[in-house]
Amino acid sequence: MIPPDNSRYNRLLAALPDDAWDRLAPHLELVDMPVGQALYEAESPLSHVYFPTTSVVTLLYVMEDGNAAEIGIAGLEGMVGVALLMGGESTPSGALVQRAGQAFQLRRKFIKEEFDRAGPTQRLMLRYMQALITQMSQTAVCNRHHTIDQQLSRWLLMSLDRLPSNEPLMSQDLVSGMCGTRREGLTECEQKLQRQGLITSYTDGRIMVIDRSRLEARACECYAIVSAEFERLLPGGKAT
Repeated sequence: MIPPDNSRYNRLLAALPDDAWDRLAPHLELVDMPVGQALYEAESPLSHVYFPTTSVVTLLYVMEDGNAAEIGIAGLEGMVGVALLMGGESTPSGALVQRAGQAFQLRRKFIKEEFDRAGPTQRLMLRYMQALITQMSQTAVCNRHHTIDQQLSRWLLMSLDRLPSNEPLMSQDLVSGMCGTRREGLTECEQKLQRQGLITSYTDGRIMVIDRSRLEARACECYAIVSAEFERLLPGGKAT
């Protein structure tokens, strides 16, 4: 049984009104999320939504040549599968686990029933969708106009915000794919951040942030804009 005080699991679930939590909790299933698992693929029907707890999921578009570009990420602050609540049964993007952990899985039937009640849960989900749209828009702007080290700094900070603690992040190869940049350029940028004492790398390629405040100072305004929008729309993870 999931404890009634579920705030340590997922902030969006923690913000649900008590009656909504009571309706959804019996149907939530805690599942493992291994790195590389596809939660759904482009144009495929969505059967579940996911509320990450210790995992991070990337939302991405895959091109005809097989290359992929990240358009957003979700972790303990939110949900994966918002297309189900926006009137669509599928989406042209896909969702891939970028950092192993766990998530609560919920069948489409139950989340749609709760959303269609048109009460506090619907307002909470709509605010999350607005914050997610801001993140996607800002990611597009950042990838077009800012340097690789600014993009990497933003991506590392956003990933950390979606984890319960400061833990090593995904491998360099996966980071390169998510940031949409060549491995050579990412390696040079990473080495620069290491020399400045902002991050460190392990022998298996994982990256850990060791000076967050300086990394925030180095990041472009995109990180602050997205963070402020999540805070404005979902203050403290609470529905208002």
